[in-house]
Amino acid sequence: MRKPPFPLLLCLGLAGCMVGPDYQHPTIETPAAYRYADKEAKNLSNTLWWEQFQDPVLNDLIRTALLENKDIKIAAARVEEFQGRYGQTRSLLFPQVGLGAQGQRSRSQRDNGPVPLDPSVDPVFNNYQAILSVNWELDIWGRLRRLDESARADLLASEEGRRSVILSLVASVASSYVTLRDLDRELEIARTTAKARGESYEIFKLRYGAGTISEMELAQNQSEYERTRASVAQFEPLVAQQENALAVLLGRNPGPIIRGRDLAQLNLPTVPAGLPSDLLERRPDLRQAELNLISANAQIGAAKAQYFPTISLTGLLGSASNQLSNLFTGPASTWSYGVAASMPIFTAGGIAGQVQQAEAFQQQALLIYQQSIQSAFRDVENALVASSKSREQMAYQARQVEALSTYAHFARLRYDNGYTSYIEVLDAERSLFDAELNYTRTRGSVFTSMIDLYKATGGGWVNQADKLTATDVPKAQP
Repeated sequence: MRKPPFPLLLCLGLAGCMVGPDYQHPTIETPAAYRYADKEAKNLSNTLWWEQFQDPVLNDLIRTALLENKDIKIAAARVEEFQGRYGQTRSLLFPQVGLGAQGQRSRSQRDNGPVPLDPSVDPVFNNYQAILSVNWELDIWGRLRRLDESARADLLASEEGRRSVILSLVASVASSYVTLRDLDRELEIARTTAKARGESYEIFKLRYGAGTISEMELAQNQSEYERTRASVAQFEPLVAQQENALAVLLGRNPGPIIRGRDLAQLNLPTVPAGLPSDLLERRPDLRQAELNLISANAQIGAAKAQYFPTISLTGLLGSASNQLSNLFTGPASTWSYGVAASMPIFTAGGIAGQVQQAEAFQQQALLIYQQSIQSAFRDVENALVASSKSREQMAYQARQVEALSTYAHFARLRYDNGYTSYIEVLDAERSLFDAELNYTRTRGSVFTSMIDLYKATGGGWVNQADKLTATDVPKAQP
């Protein structure tokens, strides 16, 4: 009996064509330069930029978040999940080998109708079997290789997703800390102002009792005192809520947060340099979007390959005996091999529907990738203009606070010497209080916009931050 052409089939399985479109990197239109690029920008994308704040407490908080944050741990577990999926899918490219064993003991009837059994034959007999089976689907049309390509892209995308979590987490911790120090300063201003106005109110009550001021002036003074006390009551819960939000980012239960340097003592980071085209390599979320596109593109080929025959090689090698001691000796061995093929004839549009789904999903992934790139350019432009203009605004407000301080000082002197009414003093002090709060908020916005800029531009600092994590994350291999 002539053997099947196994070597020929093997070659076909290894060198068969792949159905479906090969991935082509889409053409991306990128701006030549950013509209609000800083002339003094430096290439700091690969450094731990938050250390430029020169606040050891902030450094410790970010390290803690990278170690304990639950989103980081979830993302790491997701990478493990996709690594398992990739291993499962890739295994289909190789022969599937199985081993089976069976032992059976049975007894036949003594009386088998009109013809009795030979009494010399033992009615009890044994049956032992050991089988080694092999099944290998020949990937002639590339269905399994397309599935492998898709699963590999999914694994790499999950790794980029984990890196995206790191990018967002570091920026969120730094922004939350700056916001907390901003609220601390606003609360400090409110408390200081409330204390000063409380002392002033006590003096005005004495002066009213002595008949030197009117009840209207006393009421005006009291209204500003109560206004600043209300501001204190407004800022206190905001500080506590910001502490709770930051604690959750650190992977802790809500609670107090240790403080470092004051907002005015923080060092402003340098503006990072870079071209718009750098985003495609710097931002892990953009790489994740493209890998999702690669995965979706490969699924089209896997769906189209279902139109073609599925060919598998099967083999069996085993042994059978009625005595366990003779199972692997003598004439007990048995073997077989063959080829199995199947092909769809009529599926009522089932395969066509799967192809249509895969193509539509690929189009969605392409549009999402393009949209993500546009959003990334927008994020950088917004952060650049916010950084530039907020610094200008802070300079203007600093001069405004200085001018209002002088105004309030002389308004108080004029009132004490009887040259003006108390309304002028109230106007000056109210304006100064609001200006101090606005100046503090703008200072916080300057730091926040710089944090947003480092987040928007991405960079090798994500790799540096990744090294600070203690999570055992499987690295996706290209």
